[in-house]
Amino acid sequence: MARYKDAVCRLCRREGMKLFLKGAKCFTDKCPVEKRNFAPGQHGKDRKAKVVGYGLQLREKQKAKRIYFTQEGQFRNYFEKAVRSKGVTGELLLQQLERRLDSVVYRMGFGVSRRQARQLVRHGHVAVNGRKVNIPSCQVNPGDEISVREGSRKLTILEQAKDFAAHQNAPSWLEIDRDNYKGRMLALPKRDEIQMPVNEQLIVELYSK
Repeated sequence: MARYKDAVCRLCRREGMKLFLKGAKCFTDKCPVEKRNFAPGQHGKDRKAKVVGYGLQLREKQKAKRIYFTQEGQFRNYFEKAVRSKGVTGELLLQQLERRLDSVVYRMGFGVSRRQARQLVRHGHVAVNGRKVNIPSCQVNPGDEISVREGSRKLTILEQAKDFAAHQNAPSWLEIDRDNYKGRMLALPKRDEIQMPVNEQLIVELYSK
C-alpha cells in the first residue's frame, strides 16, 4: 500500500500550523513551523493567495488525511461508511479515524507520534485481545484490550514514549496502564473528546458536492 515517505514537517508547513506529526520535536524551537512558517517550495514565501470556498474544504480534508496518515481512497471509504451510519456524519468520520489501531496506540502513549505508533503496529509489536495485529487501520471497538507484546516491552522508543506521555492528558474514553504497556477502550470517543484542529463539517460539504 502506498504511503508518505518524505519529511512530515513539510506537511505542517503546507497547512500553516502544527499537526504534531513528530512528537516531542513539535514542542521545541526546532520545529520547522517555528522557524519557517510558510509553505515549502521555491515560492512558498510568496504564496499569499486567500483560501475560500472549495479551497477551505480541500485544506480541511488534506489536514485530516495528514494527521492520520491515510490515503485518499481509504479516507473516502471512511466518509462513505460514516454517511451510511446513523448519526452526525462528520463526528462519525473522526470517530473512525480515532479508532484506528495506530491512533489508539498513540493515544495510549506507546508512541510519541502516530507515525511511530504505526511503525510499532506494522512491525508486530502490538496485540489486540491477546492476538498480534499488524494492520494500522484495524478498527478498535469498546471493550478491546490493546497491549504491547511481552517480547517488545524493552524497546527504547517505548521508554521514550512513556516519558513523553507522562506530561500529556489521557483520553477519558481509554483506560491506560502505562507501567504494563496495555489499555482498554472504554467507549467510543465523542466529538469534544477528539481534540483535533479539523473542521469536519467542511469535509462533509466537500464530499457532498
